[in-house]
Amino acid sequence: MSTTLQARTGRLLQRYENHFRLVAGCIPYRLKQNTENPTGDLLSNLEVLMITSPNRHDLVFPKGGWESDETLNEAACREALEEAGVRGAIHESLLGIWEFRSKSKQELHGQEGACRGFILRLRSPRSLRVGLRKIPMRGNG
Repeated sequence: MSTTLQARTGRLLQRYENHFRLVAGCIPYRLKQNTENPTGDLLSNLEVLMITSPNRHDLVFPKGGWESDETLNEAACREALEEAGVRGAIHESLLGIWEFRSKSKQELHGQEGACRGFILRLRSPRSLRVGLRKIPMRGNG
């Protein structure tokens, strides 16, 4: 991945596959250092970053168009920087693939607005506190 990432606009280089717009995203996270953790529970040291965007009232992970001149990892890193202002190292293993309809095309029928998303993990060495609400994680039990 290049050291300077440029914010992109438009869909000139957008990737498509069988009528699906391809989208790259990531789950930015970090493990807090030097915190008391007598049980050794990994979840208590985990911070995950979610963002809000205009006209939305929910929290989402950074994601956006995967373009033809970049790898999946490069696209996920670019989206994390563009949307959340965070840099980090992408883990090569894919967490999942999901299909959804673009928010602006929710009411339409057929293929228009169909997206296929690829989600990766992005480990950030820095604090993920960038003025966003911190949502505590809850384990099972």
